[in-house]
Amino acid sequence: MRKYEKPEISQAEIDSVISDGYRAMWNDDVQKKIDADIEKYRKADGVFQLPASAAGKEVKVEQISHDFIFGAHIFNFDQLGTTERNERYKELYGGLFNSATIAFYWKQLELEEGKPRFRSEYRDTADFWNKCEEPWKQPHWRRPPTDVVVEFCKSKGIRLHGHPLVWGNNNWQIPDWLINELPFEYLRKADLDRNPANGRLATAGMAEAFKDMTVEEMEKALPAFTERINLLIAKRIAEIAIRYGDKVDSWDVVNESAMDFKSGCQIPGSKLCKSFYGPMPGDYSFRAFKLAEAFFPPEVKLNINDFNVFQEYLDQTVDLLKRGCKIDIMGSQMHMFNPQTCQDIADGKEEYQSPENITETMNRLSKAGLPIHLSEITITAPGGDKKGEIIQAQITRNLYRKWFSIEKMMGITWWNVVDNCGAPGEPSVSGIFTRDMQPKLAYFALDELINKEWRTNLECQADKNGKIAFRGFRGNYKLSWTDESGTVQTREYHLT
Repeated sequence: MRKYEKPEISQAEIDSVISDGYRAMWNDDVQKKIDADIEKYRKADGVFQLPASAAGKEVKVEQISHDFIFGAHIFNFDQLGTTERNERYKELYGGLFNSATIAFYWKQLELEEGKPRFRSEYRDTADFWNKCEEPWKQPHWRRPPTDVVVEFCKSKGIRLHGHPLVWGNNNWQIPDWLINELPFEYLRKADLDRNPANGRLATAGMAEAFKDMTVEEMEKALPAFTERINLLIAKRIAEIAIRYGDKVDSWDVVNESAMDFKSGCQIPGSKLCKSFYGPMPGDYSFRAFKLAEAFFPPEVKLNINDFNVFQEYLDQTVDLLKRGCKIDIMGSQMHMFNPQTCQDIADGKEEYQSPENITETMNRLSKAGLPIHLSEITITAPGGDKKGEIIQAQITRNLYRKWFSIEKMMGITWWNVVDNCGAPGEPSVSGIFTRDMQPKLAYFALDELINKEWRTNLECQADKNGKIAFRGFRGNYKLSWTDESGTVQTREYHLT
């Protein structure tokens, strides 16, 4: 990865935008506790037996990869408008990020029924996007074809995470051609609208259209749709598993379903669900995990994912586990989409994502007994100017340190890497790079943590038997020494 020159920021500039209230929230005692927990939960002691040629020699210890997931979504692959921007973007995967979340949103993956966009067409190439003056108006913006992204990540040794398999959201997940199969009277009640910006169907009131019906009445009124949505979701999971089962490491099997668990609408035995989103297969979370377990190889991690970090999400996860679902990882989102939130935090007016708030939330989710993936995060630079960048970088550093220190945490995934490349309604200033791929201060904050502070590099002496011992961050290491003949010898080991 290329080296970027970090701009000089004085302490006076930082002090001018970061309040005493914020500093008090993240005081020295808090920082010491974070350091102690990082030492306790993210490091391990290792003893390694080297060949006899290493006996008594100085051994160079270099960490070459992390076990902890430092990820980002890769939704803007080849879409940034120039070769230079695209190359800078790609360099981040393997340079800063060791995991990539790949877009498998059903609506854009299968714009036409039976024709999933696995392979690239011309409209997916850099040449197409380089000539596209308003890329956000294209229906496949932020949704690159999956084959080429999977191949790129595999070539770089990047861990792959698929997102999502099952989600009820009609705006972003359920295909337009399937929505249009609902009887017209319900589409009219749902206030169905075609967004002129990108041609996407917007179903603002799908659940409202069925509010006066019981689930039994829905099934009776929608026999064809009930059969179709159950069949097609099962087909989708099977088709993706067959193509990517041995390539993608983990999946968000069910996305943002806790609100439906809380309402009690996911009824075992039902063919249809009166979801918050509209009609969904009955007991869809349970069925999705059972289908995924049946079709994906056992080594693939199956995740549940939600923005809901409250008791109902914990209860849902525990319930699914008790019912025999294979759930390997619990995903948790944290989006500060409103830039004013970050401004208020810096001003000491807002305690959202304070150390205490984070501890409370993660303690609650940890009761499920699963590793936690902070699967989607958004931290904005309010105002989009230098002061905003300082705020974003300061908040980023403290939050990453706190999250990294939590026992059950296994990974953190940044959402929109590049400014002005989010979905409609998401902030234009939440990237760690500007739209023309220039690094912001938050990039340097992450690079300092991931590639420097949290990477073990040292020298130690092997004993007379060729053993060395050291404590370091969990991951892969290269150990090297010079033998009696002057030849450099190397070995690679995993510290876990």
